[in-house]
Amino acid sequence: MHVGRRRSNLLGRCPRAVHHRYLPWLSRRSVRGEMAAALSRALKLPGKKGSDLGEYDPLTQADSEDESEEDDLVLNYPRNGLGRDSCLGTGSSKLRGGRSGRFVGAEDEAQEDEEEEEDEWRERLPSKARQDRDEMKGTQYWSHKDSGRDRAGEDRGGSGAQGGSGLGVHSTEAEQKRMRMKHAVRSAFFLVPLVCATLLVLLCAFLIPCKKGELEKRLQWEKVLGDAQKGVTPPALALWDVDGDSLEDVFLAVTELTNDTHPTQGNKVYSAVALSAVSGQVLWTYFMRESVMYIQCGLQYGNQRTPVVLLISKSLIVAVNGTSGQDLWSVPLKDIESQAVLLPDLQGDSVPDLLIATLPTNMLLDLSFTLISGTGGKLGQPVSFNLTAGGKIMGPLLHETQQGAYYILFGIGNVEAISLRDIYFNATGRMPRTPALQRKDSGWEGLKKNNSSSFIHIYRGTEPVDFLLPLVAGFSNNRKSLDTASNLNSTRSDWALVYGSSKLSVLRQKDLRKGWTFNSAPIHSQPAPGHFNDDGVLDLFIQHSANGIMQAQVVDGANGHIFWTAEFVCPRLSLEPSAISTSTGQSAFLFWGSEPIKAQKNATKATVTPGIAAAEPLIRRLFLLHPTYPTILLELTSTTDTAVTSAVSYMESQKDATYITVSSRPTPESKPGARVVKSMSLRAAIAKGQIVRLEESNKTGEPVKPGAFEVNKFFRRLSFKHQ
Repeated sequence: MHVGRRRSNLLGRCPRAVHHRYLPWLSRRSVRGEMAAALSRALKLPGKKGSDLGEYDPLTQADSEDESEEDDLVLNYPRNGLGRDSCLGTGSSKLRGGRSGRFVGAEDEAQEDEEEEEDEWRERLPSKARQDRDEMKGTQYWSHKDSGRDRAGEDRGGSGAQGGSGLGVHSTEAEQKRMRMKHAVRSAFFLVPLVCATLLVLLCAFLIPCKKGELEKRLQWEKVLGDAQKGVTPPALALWDVDGDSLEDVFLAVTELTNDTHPTQGNKVYSAVALSAVSGQVLWTYFMRESVMYIQCGLQYGNQRTPVVLLISKSLIVAVNGTSGQDLWSVPLKDIESQAVLLPDLQGDSVPDLLIATLPTNMLLDLSFTLISGTGGKLGQPVSFNLTAGGKIMGPLLHETQQGAYYILFGIGNVEAISLRDIYFNATGRMPRTPALQRKDSGWEGLKKNNSSSFIHIYRGTEPVDFLLPLVAGFSNNRKSLDTASNLNSTRSDWALVYGSSKLSVLRQKDLRKGWTFNSAPIHSQPAPGHFNDDGVLDLFIQHSANGIMQAQVVDGANGHIFWTAEFVCPRLSLEPSAISTSTGQSAFLFWGSEPIKAQKNATKATVTPGIAAAEPLIRRLFLLHPTYPTILLELTSTTDTAVTSAVSYMESQKDATYITVSSRPTPESKPGARVVKSMSLRAAIAKGQIVRLEESNKTGEPVKPGAFEVNKFFRRLSFKHQ
């Protein structure tokens, strides 16, 4: 019985399975006998008495329940795919019509065979017997109902079975159509947002122009301003952001020659021009009666913190609104000899004050200091000094000692120091209001030769001092800034001292003693402090020229030893190098030169032919040196112009820096040279730079190391940051 129910399930669910698994079984028996046995069992309804059984028998009822599924195999032939014109073939209907008499005669034999088959299936699938019984009990009622409909269809000549089969086909097709529609809607809900997001990414990546690339292009500009004159000192140059775009704008002193005759100005027009850092557009122009010697930025004026640009000529200091170029205040002076020095607040009005060096009216004295309020106007009278030595004016520079006392460093050929408290008292006749300004450092005061002297001797020797600068990274780039934060480190550092034209020393501020001394050829430009190694001590990049050969060197700031040296075919240039902080923690050094004289291995000394050394080269090149590859220079640009001054501006958001140069462009002898201002993005210049190797190998066929790919990869990943 269990096997019969199993076959019924398989026949009802998988007609193809019936065809392959049960068709051999059917072929072993007579179709007539099988049909007759199935019809006779179908007449025994569950729970119903029969005339031959007498009373109600539960065993008969159980047998009828188990055998009802086997009846479905025969009664539901059209549904299970076993009707006429189905898997039994066309011959099945003929057999049924022509040999119906054998069904009744073979009933007992077929039943015995079925019982044997059921026993075999029960032995093979013992665990499935109870499960199959439970499944078939739930569908017993519907099986009998379907068998009744099938019998009714057979009475009508088979038309009912065919109609039922057609209805099932249409129902299945409708269900499949609904499922396809459901899947299509789900796919649409997934694909439409995906396609929209992809299109948006492509639009942002390719159609919208890249802001960074566009900014790099806009930072590359060149502008001709004024005329260049031979023998005139380099023009004043300063950087500060005044238009609120987070990029430092350019301020330049301009001198123009005109054909007009003016009683006070002659044929020259002096002005200060503000240029936008992005495009080089002129923001404003301020005309002066005299040539502008210094331009300084960083002061803030009023409650609105307006950026102030300080313009200093020989006899006038003018504070200008950095945004509009309008006058804020001015102070007339005579014989100004230095740029302004930012001081702490002397008056208690929360505004930093200024100090400037001038020549005294008394010809017997050498130098005087004038205090100027940050809001305009003089503070007291000038304070004059008598200095016995001669030479260049050093400073003035503000220094804060380890005890918090303020001193001013200055000198003429030597270096002296004087307390800021004494200067303020001599100028105003009263003590400063701030307690910090009333202090004096006992260690420094002990260096005075006698109590009557006001000077503290920092350096005094037979060889005059040429350069004095604080050992602060990037000092040469921001030396003209009046910003408090920029000047904080420079007031608490050691100093680099160049004296006797060829001696370089580091002067320690804790004991005012020399750390070391380095001897070289005459140094003609101010050293650039930067980090060549990872010891945290600032090193010094210096340049000196002799016999048409320029030698560039990097000196270790810890002990005065040489880190790096190279020679170039170039006449003497007064333009100082620049040191820029990079993402590697070391500094990149920028300097101008011409063709490098490459050192051959096993050669005792690099040489150059006298004809080339004597001739001034027409092409000048800007080189970048990074400590990671000391034998390689990156040539950023080349020009026939002569650079006279430069500055570096950082762009924190882009991790880039711009290099601003002011050059003299050669013209025919009948006309004065043109003054050219040029801005260049360093990362853009590095991307187009050319590799220059300082050493060549004598071994032929040996691969050059490091390779060009490795070097280009390193430099293109290099970024710059503010020090």
